[in-house]
Amino acid sequence: MTDIVLLGLGDAVAWTAAIFIFIGIVVFTVVMLLMKQYKRCPSNRVLVIFGKTGRAGGAAKTIHGGASFVVPLLQDYAYLSLEPIQIEIPLRGALSAENIRVNVPSVFTVAIDTTPEVMQNAAVRLLGLTVPEMRKQAEEIIFGQLRQVIASMHIEEINRDREKFLQHIMVSLEPELNKIGLQLINVNITDITDESGYIDAIGQKAASEAIQKARGDVADNLRMGETRVASAERDKSIQVAEARKEQAIGTRSAERDQAVSVASLEKQQVIGEKQAAFERESQVKQAEQQMRVQVADADATAIEGENLAQAKIAASQAELLVKKAEAYQVGESRKKQAEAAVLEVQNRAMAKAALAEAERMEAEQRAKLEAPAKAQKAKLIVDAEAAAETRRLQARAEADAVFMALDAEARGQYEILAKKGEGLQRIVEACGGSHQAFQLLMLEHLDNLAEASSRAISNIKFDKIVVWDGGGQNGRNATADFLSGMAKTLPPMMQVMKDIGGVELPESLVKLTSPSDEAAKPAPAPAATDRAAKPAS
Repeated sequence: MTDIVLLGLGDAVAWTAAIFIFIGIVVFTVVMLLMKQYKRCPSNRVLVIFGKTGRAGGAAKTIHGGASFVVPLLQDYAYLSLEPIQIEIPLRGALSAENIRVNVPSVFTVAIDTTPEVMQNAAVRLLGLTVPEMRKQAEEIIFGQLRQVIASMHIEEINRDREKFLQHIMVSLEPELNKIGLQLINVNITDITDESGYIDAIGQKAASEAIQKARGDVADNLRMGETRVASAERDKSIQVAEARKEQAIGTRSAERDQAVSVASLEKQQVIGEKQAAFERESQVKQAEQQMRVQVADADATAIEGENLAQAKIAASQAELLVKKAEAYQVGESRKKQAEAAVLEVQNRAMAKAALAEAERMEAEQRAKLEAPAKAQKAKLIVDAEAAAETRRLQARAEADAVFMALDAEARGQYEILAKKGEGLQRIVEACGGSHQAFQLLMLEHLDNLAEASSRAISNIKFDKIVVWDGGGQNGRNATADFLSGMAKTLPPMMQVMKDIGGVELPESLVKLTSPSDEAAKPAPAPAATDRAAKPAS
């Protein structure tokens, strides 16, 4: 009994262990399945879950930077890369607002946007496409929008304000790229050129303006420097003249003081001598004559000294005046030279400024006229080439038509002549020779020849025929000679008919009676025979 109980307990433990093992296996399988179907999205990708997503109005579920469970058999998943895509746009010949063709080669950088609405568009339109296929779709959109932006702007605006140009591109292009799930990251304009050379003309104009401005600044600085140098030289000349003037005044004052001192001493000396002379005159009357002589000598000496002193003073004053005049002259001449130099510098600077302004205006006018002239020239060349090509095509068509008409006419004439030749050949063969055929054909046209001959003389009217008979010769009548002469023309006519038409008339019809066989009759008196002739028909 104990063995049976132990056996039952062992079986229960075994069944319990088996059940736990089976449950563990099921739980492990479910956990592994859940782990396998739980998809995490890396930061450089977008997870797209499609199938039965359960979202109203959404064909797919997009996740960026998160994770989600993919239901087996009902859902599937894929990834969209967020790596940037560079697209080279070699745009050429785009029309601007002035209808001038512009070349704008550029490089655009796009990528899938992480905004929920744009990611949904990317999941719908780009899922499963390769990078070249995505680049192709974006390239077509960029081409169209870039042409539209260029058509709405002027060339100067495109070339001068690149920031505004890029802003217009982004505003116009980004909504269109968002429709397929892309965003615009960067725009790099490589270069902007045009076929007519308008942008080059704008650059030359700007360079010319900068050069003219620099030249003007240099001219202004040179003028200011030359003005300052001239001002410094003028101040220096003025200071030198003032110093010389002060020196001359001081010299003159010293000489005047010296002259006054000499004059005072001489005056005191004269006074002392006079006093001594008077004392000697009062003391020594015996030497009055000698005293007078001495006084006279002293007076003469004093006068001579005064005169010499006054002459020296006058000479010194004259020399002072001369030096003063020379100093004034030198100062004035230097002043005039300084003013002339300043005026020369100013005039030279004004001339340089005028030349610079003239060159600037000439460059502006040339830039204004050259660009439209080049555009007009290009248009005229294109129009002329188109007109020439049109005229060539028209002339070629007319020549072909005339050639075909003349060729058809020539072929028709050839066929007519060929058939006519065949007919003539048969007529010759039927007649037995060319001479007989010729006579036959002439007989066919004999009535036409006769009709033409009658028409030729139908308008000639004979009112009368006057024959002047001068008695004749050998007793013959002039009238008879006239009729005989007319009759003689009949045999050659018959011969012509025989040769041409092959018609030979009986000899009895063409044989004429000779005038010599007629009976000789006495010659009648000279008379005029009037015969009325009816108009030939």
